[in-house]
Amino acid sequence: MKYISILFLILYILFTGCDSKKNEEISIFRYNEHKNIGSLDPAFSKDIADIWATNQLFNGLVQMDEQMNVLSCIAKNWTISEDATTYLFNLRNDVYFHKHQIFGKDSTRIVVASDFEYSFSRLLDKKLASPGSWVLQKVETFQALNDSVFEIKLKQPFPAFLGLLTMKYCSVVPKEIVEFYGNNFRSNPIGTGPFKFKRWEENLKLIFRKNPDYFEKDENGQKLPYLEAVSITFLPDKQSEFLQFAQGNIDFVSGLDASYKDEVLTASGKLKDAYENDVNLIRGPYLNTEYLAFFLDSETPEMKSELIRKAVNYGFDRDKMMIYLRNGVGIPANGGFIPKGLPGHNESIGFDYQPQKAKELVDRFKIETGIQNPSITITTTSNYLSFCEFIQREIQKTGLAVKVDVIPAATLKDAKANGKLEMFRASWVADYPDAENYLSLYYSKNFAPNGPNYTHFASEQYDQWYEKAFETTDTSERTKLYSKMDSLVMQKAPVVIMFYDEVLRFTRKNVSGLGINPINLLELKRVKKNS
Repeated sequence: MKYISILFLILYILFTGCDSKKNEEISIFRYNEHKNIGSLDPAFSKDIADIWATNQLFNGLVQMDEQMNVLSCIAKNWTISEDATTYLFNLRNDVYFHKHQIFGKDSTRIVVASDFEYSFSRLLDKKLASPGSWVLQKVETFQALNDSVFEIKLKQPFPAFLGLLTMKYCSVVPKEIVEFYGNNFRSNPIGTGPFKFKRWEENLKLIFRKNPDYFEKDENGQKLPYLEAVSITFLPDKQSEFLQFAQGNIDFVSGLDASYKDEVLTASGKLKDAYENDVNLIRGPYLNTEYLAFFLDSETPEMKSELIRKAVNYGFDRDKMMIYLRNGVGIPANGGFIPKGLPGHNESIGFDYQPQKAKELVDRFKIETGIQNPSITITTTSNYLSFCEFIQREIQKTGLAVKVDVIPAATLKDAKANGKLEMFRASWVADYPDAENYLSLYYSKNFAPNGPNYTHFASEQYDQWYEKAFETTDTSERTKLYSKMDSLVMQKAPVVIMFYDEVLRFTRKNVSGLGINPINLLELKRVKKNS
């Protein structure tokens, strides 16, 4: 009996041990980052690959939900002065940095306001040369009033400021750890996030483990995160990445690549039958406006003519373009420059498909100018050649000749900034989730190359509304102003809005809780993975 009992005990340990290992294994979330990761230091979280990784490791004063609402994070609440220039943040007293021997006996310590003072000062340090220093350009001063209160004073009111603070650049980092590692903090990150750094074999694999001391809980009081670990691989090829996903070796794929779009989606953007049982498709608006721009300071009559600019806007079918070239992924842009998903977006202010009206506008241009063979040249990169060729074929039916010129992305970027292109393809992805970010492209004091106004659009009325929006603290009133500004731009047609992009995510059926948001932030603290 004694030996039988021992045998049962051994078998029990073996089987429960296997179950335990299995349970831990199934709660590892695996994804591939084909663009690689440059740094795990939040001060360098410029690219989406770096932002996704640092979002698991670090927190800031505030955070954003899927509806783009600013919520509390390390700051449990805050107040804003009547003149909208002074922000007081009251910090939680239960937020700890990830454990590290540098912290001493307890291997960790609580986050205090002076940590934010250090982190913001570091962000502005010219020796560090953080690409995120611009986030604080509207800040006059910041200081820790005591351990639990952090004060920020702005140079002038800026309604989008809380949205800026949700960016990973503004994460809190511990001074003693940063100073210990120096430049190597990029590969030895210590933060406060739901996951903690475990191992990084650059170009091969990156591992995060669950932070058992994380401060956030779900609505039922259960501690976050649910997952045990996050595993990131670095296959550079998108087709290979999707093959790994199809085989069940990774749990998540973001975006729709040309190499597999027809394999997985129908022409109308639905999952094909072969994937219905194993894959979930999540899609939603992405804060990215894809457009063509006219350089209004050009001496070319076609560029100066509102008739020609509107003819191009009316002359092609955006719905058809989305179906044929994007498998239905993307929202045809019949509204203004502000994309769907942001307050201020208005569906009724843009252009629809009216080929006859487009032809009439071109004919009017010929009569008024005496130019019988008007022409335009669209400059683009190879990635968007199919879109420009689609527009070329459609617009030429109106009597307007269209040439498409393909150049490298770096060349296009430099040329459009310096006014060397008469018409070019561009896109604007939000730096922060506020429509002001988009409307800044038409403010006359932002003329490129000193700002993002690549079209050199100028309007006194527009500038007045733009400046008034900074002083308007009432959200609904500011949204109305945004819509009026966008409408004014559309009336003058300095751009041709093609489509508003969408976030597209594919997950395995055993993954739940992976939401979607218009800034395409990867949030894993509420994700669950079942067998």
